[in-house]
Amino acid sequence: MDRKALRSALRDRRRALSELQQEQAAAGVLQQLKQLPEFSRSRKLAVYLANDGEISPECIVRHAWAEGKSCYLPVLNNNDKTKMHFQRYTPETVLLPNRFNIPEPVLDLSLCIPATELDLVLMPLTGFDESGGRLGMGGGFYDRTFAFVKTADKPVLVGLAHECQKVESIPVAEWDVLMSWVVTGDKAYKTSKKLPDDKRGATRRF
Repeated sequence: MDRKALRSALRDRRRALSELQQEQAAAGVLQQLKQLPEFSRSRKLAVYLANDGEISPECIVRHAWAEGKSCYLPVLNNNDKTKMHFQRYTPETVLLPNRFNIPEPVLDLSLCIPATELDLVLMPLTGFDESGGRLGMGGGFYDRTFAFVKTADKPVLVGLAHECQKVESIPVAEWDVLMSWVVTGDKAYKTSKKLPDDKRGATRRF
């Protein structure tokens, strides 16, 4: 199955979950995440606002705030439509729909930090495998923003997902950024972060 067809099938899976299933999964993810040393050590973490059936990190954000951690939301740049910033997120942050109708802060560069300063990035996804392959929504924002992680120790990339979004193998390319962990309501997967041999050496085409 190609990426487009797989994305469509997996989006249908997560949208089919009931409100109770969503709430239970979100609570389970928080409990799994709290057991990871990478989360406990983190002081600056990127989060997201759930959309289209994605697992919600809302309870994670509340826990992080209570622990004195700083949270940052991705904000798209309307002048450079390939760029994503990370802006401080507090209970007082005003949110407005972006061009994809996803709530985000009004971009204020004085409240943004470079992606290299983040300790942990909680990433939404459509599908994942145990190698760390991630299928997103097709925009490539996370792959572009965190390409440097391939040769850096931080931030640690952690995908949040429903267990039903797990597949045997995600079709990946050399430019795809692999996740270190994927956390569901049932389990925390430490990924192998190994790219298939036939994907090495490819060049990016945006």
